[in-house]
Amino acid sequence: MFDKAYRQRLEADLARWEADGVIAPAAAASIRNALPPLAPGINIAVVVAIVGGLLIAAAFLAFVAAHWTEIARLMRFAILVAGMAVAGGLGAWFAATGRTVLADLCASVSAIIFGAGIALVGQMYHLGEDFAGGMLLWSIGAFAAAVLTGSRGALAVGLASASVWTCMRVYDAPDVLHLPFLAVWLFAAVVAFAWHSRVAAHLVAVAVLPWWIATSFRFEFDGAQPSFVLANGAALLFGAGLAIAAAPSPRAFRLGSILSIYGAFSLAVAAFLEVTTVDDIVRFRTGSGAGQPLWAIACGVAGVILALASAGITRRAGELLAAGAIGLVLLAAPVWPASMAGESWFAYAALLSAMLCLVVSGMLDDVRPRIVAGWLGIAGIIAGITWAVKGSLLRRSAFLAAAGVAAVAFATALNRILPRAGR
Repeated sequence: MFDKAYRQRLEADLARWEADGVIAPAAAASIRNALPPLAPGINIAVVVAIVGGLLIAAAFLAFVAAHWTEIARLMRFAILVAGMAVAGGLGAWFAATGRTVLADLCASVSAIIFGAGIALVGQMYHLGEDFAGGMLLWSIGAFAAAVLTGSRGALAVGLASASVWTCMRVYDAPDVLHLPFLAVWLFAAVVAFAWHSRVAAHLVAVAVLPWWIATSFRFEFDGAQPSFVLANGAALLFGAGLAIAAAPSPRAFRLGSILSIYGAFSLAVAAFLEVTTVDDIVRFRTGSGAGQPLWAIACGVAGVILALASAGITRRAGELLAAGAIGLVLLAAPVWPASMAGESWFAYAALLSAMLCLVVSGMLDDVRPRIVAGWLGIAGIIAGITWAVKGSLLRRSAFLAAAGVAAVAFATALNRILPRAGR
């Protein structure tokens, strides 16, 4: 809430209100004094210092790599340990002098060197060729560095290596859900919640996507459509984010709102994929029905329930429409026709209605990313319907015209129902 952009808007509002006589000068001064100080930003000198540090680190690594075969094994190990020690020492010194950005960078470099050390030690001593296990070990070390130092960069390294680990495990055993990643992700989410950091919340939200995508594109599901499985994951992320944001805690609101934003965009992408990959441009399904695993269906239903619970707590009509958008996207799976030659008009209508609900939801709740996600979803769905390879273009034009008339009628109804100030 106390970001630089918000502070600038607040300062402009206070000046205008004070000039208009809405608030007294003493009240404006009290509001300014109650605000906490802004966190120091990244200036030009810090940026140049970061670039210089990265260049020095790259030069060191290139020099060591050029003479790697000429260096004894014990010396190689000592170089790796010294690299982590130097990076950690510099990070501690930067933290003591108040240069938090550079301290975070040093912790991140130390975590990266730790991962390189795992790979190089395994190569030197011919350890077991479990590359995924090495990525897990790297992730654990990076998470330890993040917890001890509060480094967002180390958290990013840990989540990235954990994502590679789970993708490799899914590839090695496609018939088994890789649930251990969820424990790692929940640990990172707890860390982001404790830090009350927007950057950490974004990292956690992004990190869950590779696991769900890798899981969804396992073609061993008997005739399952990956886009429908992705939609269930987006529904859970969206609904859970709304429910977490509804909790009476600023930390929960920050984490939940960011998770819901990524869930909204994921839902729009899933809706677009449903149109473009089911029986149209790219054909994945081989069965007569859009089969989905029960666990995925349960995740989608849970997303709808959580969104409805959030709407009940906050009493916001926008969140109720968000729950409707989630439900309509999930409804596209069972209403898709069993015939491979049929047009999926009901599914198209459900998806268009879902994205329209998403746009209106964002407008009612004043959440701009949700509005953007809804518009992108509408554009993608219209493009998918119009340019699909199969089917009659005349019928598609008639469907789009009917959908446009329905949207105009819906707008007319809203114009009469909503108060004039809220239109």
